[in-house]
Amino acid sequence: MADRDPEEIMKEIDQARDQLAATVDSLAARANPQRIAEDAKARALAFVQKPAVTISLAGLGVLTVALVIRRLRNR
Repeated sequence: MADRDPEEIMKEIDQARDQLAATVDSLAARANPQRIAEDAKARALAFVQKPAVTISLAGLGVLTVALVIRRLRNR
C-alpha cells in the first residue's frame, strides 16, 4: 500500500464526516412529521381549489341536500 500523508488522510476523513452530517441533516428535515403534514395539507388544498374539483364538490353537496330533503318529505 502506498504511503499516504496523514494530513491528507485527515482531510479526507473530515470531508467525509461533513458530507455525512449534511446527508443526515437533509434526511432529518425530510422526515420531520410536521413538515410532512404541512406538505400534505398544501397539496390537498391545491387539489380542492382546482375549478373542476370545486364544481364537483359543490354538485355533490347540492345532490346530498336534495336527497336529504326528499327523504324527509317522504316520511
